[in-house]
Amino acid sequence: MDNLLLIVVSSIIALILGLTLGYILRKVIAKSRQDSIEAKTQALVETAKAKQKEILLETKTQALEIKENAEKEQREGRAKLLDFQGKLAQREGILNQKLDSISQKEEQLEKGNRTIQRKTQELGEIRKKQMATLEKVASLSREKAKEVLLEMVEKDQQERVLGIVKKAENRAKDEANTKAKNIISQAIERYARPQASESTATTVALPSDEMKGRIIGREGRNIKRIEELCGIEIVVDDTPEAIVISGFNPIRRHVAKRTLERLIQDGRIHPAKIEETVTTVKKEIAHEIKEAGEQAAYELGIADLDSKLVQVLGRLRFRSSYGQNVLRHSIEVANFAKIIAEELGADVNIAKKAGLLHDIGKAVDHEIEGTHIEIGRNILKKFGVSEEIIHAVECHHEDVEPHTVEAVIVKAADGISGARPGARKDTYENYIKRLTDLENIALSFEGADKAYAIQAGREVRVFVTPEQVDDLEAKKLAQGIADKIEKELRYPGEIKVNVIRETRAVDFAR
Repeated sequence: MDNLLLIVVSSIIALILGLTLGYILRKVIAKSRQDSIEAKTQALVETAKAKQKEILLETKTQALEIKENAEKEQREGRAKLLDFQGKLAQREGILNQKLDSISQKEEQLEKGNRTIQRKTQELGEIRKKQMATLEKVASLSREKAKEVLLEMVEKDQQERVLGIVKKAENRAKDEANTKAKNIISQAIERYARPQASESTATTVALPSDEMKGRIIGREGRNIKRIEELCGIEIVVDDTPEAIVISGFNPIRRHVAKRTLERLIQDGRIHPAKIEETVTTVKKEIAHEIKEAGEQAAYELGIADLDSKLVQVLGRLRFRSSYGQNVLRHSIEVANFAKIIAEELGADVNIAKKAGLLHDIGKAVDHEIEGTHIEIGRNILKKFGVSEEIIHAVECHHEDVEPHTVEAVIVKAADGISGARPGARKDTYENYIKRLTDLENIALSFEGADKAYAIQAGREVRVFVTPEQVDDLEAKKLAQGIADKIEKELRYPGEIKVNVIRETRAVDFAR
């Protein structure tokens, strides 16, 4: 019994100790977990603080960079403003000099008028004295003496007046020519861009004559498909390793040319591949046309043109006139017009835009009936271009009489661009015909003995018969020939008419 009681007590004590130890152990484990959680939380907090500091540092760095960029842009803007102010001051100085020169000329003119008035008064007094003398000596009436006196004065002063008028006329022409040459030379010098003639390429080189058969295809299905999709005609003749693309539309010719080159390079030539290639090439060229128009407007600093008008302008990249690329020619004319307008104080914006758009009609003149002047005028009216620009555009070939300075400037800029050496090329037949017509026009005038077109048609020398044409008639003859050339011939630049009258006196000593 005692042993049983002892066992029961021992079991109770063991149970109590086990419960106590289990409770203490759970406390220790719970505390350990709590310490671990607090440590992790502390680590997360420290990581977040470090990340926050890193973000703040990065934000401060970006803010400093933004501030430095803003200060840099501000400095650049200030430098541009100072440069613009300097140019403005320089132009103002030039304008003041011109105004001073005009004031001096006005003073000289006023002084000359006063001199003329004084001379006129002196002449009146002399005439009165002569009339009184004539009445006394010849017993002439006042009216008769007046007639005699006027005849004397007229004979005495006629040659002198003619000489003065001729000198003034020559001096005015020399000054005008000098000033015009200075302005044009400055424009050409400031826009010194190399010029090369271009022509539309219509010949496609082949790696071998065997490729001709592949391009033609079975029963001609390949070549017919290309012609149908591109709207051109492909000529396959005996020319070795080459075929010719024939078509009036330059863009279609270019599409066909690029398509053939792609097919030849790829090697797979069949109707399905042809359709795929033509579609791809058309998209590429449409994109190139748009980019060409945008690049031209951007190059000239013109930002207010309609997007569709810019796309029409880009079509000029694939158009040539006398071997000169029309888009490059239009950009060149715009730059020349801009420089000349700046020198003359005209509206630079109107001159520049009209120069760029003056040949816009050539972009679609192969699709629409009418001259490129009429087509261009209709296109510009459709897109709401101002009347000043339209007037300058339609005057550049003298179809309309110019009424503004900007119209005259665009016409002159077009002539400069077309007359530059190497800018344009002409066929041999047209060149010979133009020179022949030039000589025939000169010989059609009475008194003209011989005529020679020289300097590639830039000058015509006319030798006259001295017995039929005197010095005054020679001057009138030169003017008449020049007027007839302007009415009947089309030519770039200007043509100098040089009338030569040679008089020889021959005698013999015996």
